[in-house]
Amino acid sequence: MLLRVSSTSEKPLYQQLRDQIVEGIAVGELLPGEKLPSVRSLATDLGINLHTVNKAYAVLRDEGYVAMRGRSGAVVSTPGEQASTRSRLEDERMDELLFDLALAFRARGGSLDAFAEHAATQAEKAFSASDRG
Repeated sequence: MLLRVSSTSEKPLYQQLRDQIVEGIAVGELLPGEKLPSVRSLATDLGINLHTVNKAYAVLRDEGYVAMRGRSGAVVSTPGEQASTRSRLEDERMDELLFDLALAFRARGGSLDAFAEHAATQAEKAFSASDRG
């Protein structure tokens, strides 16, 4: 899986990495047990700071997507590990993100029905993409 970051994006670099790795897991490009690049090698390849990669890996670990294996580095968690790591805090984070999106949509004059339609379309795309993997 090829990871890329953009210094011109509004998203922080660590978030760009996190999102791409989660997408890779979702669509089957990254499989359970697969080892991720070392922090040092990924930082060097992308031309970014080690701490940025560390932060992305820490977020992924906290969310249950990867497990840290000491000196062996980060590996993609199995679905069972992901489910057991999933916490109420993660559910609250998802609720907050959805609420923020809905609020921004409403502030721009969007309706509840239109928001639900857009959300359903994007969810369908996300789940059909993972079915192709």
